[in-house]
Amino acid sequence: MKKQAFNPYLPSWEYIPDGEPYVFGDRVYVYGSHDYFNGHVFCMGDYVCWSAPIDDLGNWRYEGVIYPATSDPYNPDRSMCLYAPDVTVGPDGRYYLYYVLDKVSNVSVAVCDTPAGKYEFLGYVHYADGTLLGSRPGDEPQFDPGVITENGKTYMYTGFCGRGDKSRHGSMLTVLDSDMLTIIEDPVIVVPGSSYSAGTSFENHAFFEASSIRKIGDTYYFIYSSEVMHELCYATSNDPRGPFTYGGVLVSNGDIGLANGKPANMSVGQIGNNHGSMVEINGEWYIFYHRQTNGSWFSRQGCAEKLTVEADGSIKQVEMTSCGLNGGPLEGRGEHPAYLACNLFMVDDNGMPMRGNAPKITQDGRDGDEETGYIGNVNRGMVAGFKYFKCEGIKEVSITTRAYIHGEFEIKTALDAEPLATIRVQGTNIWTKYTAPIDLPDGVYAFFIHFKGTGGGHLKSFELN
Repeated sequence: MKKQAFNPYLPSWEYIPDGEPYVFGDRVYVYGSHDYFNGHVFCMGDYVCWSAPIDDLGNWRYEGVIYPATSDPYNPDRSMCLYAPDVTVGPDGRYYLYYVLDKVSNVSVAVCDTPAGKYEFLGYVHYADGTLLGSRPGDEPQFDPGVITENGKTYMYTGFCGRGDKSRHGSMLTVLDSDMLTIIEDPVIVVPGSSYSAGTSFENHAFFEASSIRKIGDTYYFIYSSEVMHELCYATSNDPRGPFTYGGVLVSNGDIGLANGKPANMSVGQIGNNHGSMVEINGEWYIFYHRQTNGSWFSRQGCAEKLTVEADGSIKQVEMTSCGLNGGPLEGRGEHPAYLACNLFMVDDNGMPMRGNAPKITQDGRDGDEETGYIGNVNRGMVAGFKYFKCEGIKEVSITTRAYIHGEFEIKTALDAEPLATIRVQGTNIWTKYTAPIDLPDGVYAFFIHFKGTGGGHLKSFELN
């Protein structure tokens, strides 16, 4: 039996942002950086890998640590973090891992004979005279490489451009020889940063970070995080060297830019940086991205959504869902963990966005403990949204809560809809289930759980029967 696929697609206790997905053989592999639950900085962990069969995208397998942070000669004491990596297959058929340490402006390379085996340090990207990229006078700092290999050459895109920083010009393309290390074409800017985007197609969506590159047919798609941070955008060219033309937004980790029963500029999640890329699986394209959890920027989780590539090559922005890789809605009947919430925010009594002690996806225990996630900071005005579920014969709805909370949960199928059920709860020290009848015709639904009450509690799950 195939497993249902959820968002986040990995277990709720795993924190792998910056996902670069690839299909090798009959499996999809995801490479990313490695955050910790309750981490105090980005990317504290070793590189690990997860994979799933291409015909069973809910059945993810942990491949283990593929590259410890101490493997880099510059980092024997683990004083530096492994930032977002990328992987490409070299002319020799081996797998090459490109990355940058957080305190060093050079690009490191490791190699392995298999997609998810033990990668071994190979060397640093360098000019023909041996000077390391990032060390030559005039070099801009290297950051988060994205790579693609064709005809014996590897095209590597790097860079980081904060708003207002005129010392950094955009995403750089550097071309490497077949040894995967030696530069044969010096860095050139291919997508501008915000200080240099005026009058170009990238204005207001200029390059910030997270360079990634894919190819569909004869067209190269450059995927990147824009100057507004929460969105992944794309640009296209018929040559890996550019020029690239801005295409649009692929996904926002706050659904900013989409209406869906809300103001288009309203965020329905904790927005923050974003990083990911596209992959084709069984003829369908998906965008992998990440969300922020635990009320922090340092505990990010990977999510994915299905894309539609139009006949002209354009791609429209997709919404965040709870069922991204599932190929359709989730089964409605049964218990659904609260960490599947794809929307999580607060509104006032008039339904307008408000600030406060914001709800968050969190978990018990410490990093590495296989504790199922839940929603914490359930306060007055919390809205948790879940999309989408196929429902048949549903007559009642339950929620499970704990902690100091007293009031009512309204269950809706749209943000601006009337509640179909109201469940009254009171605070307990243990997880306690509360149930109410619901009149729900058969169909496919989103569910929005809106708390009106006092105190601050936790939401473990909701259940449909």
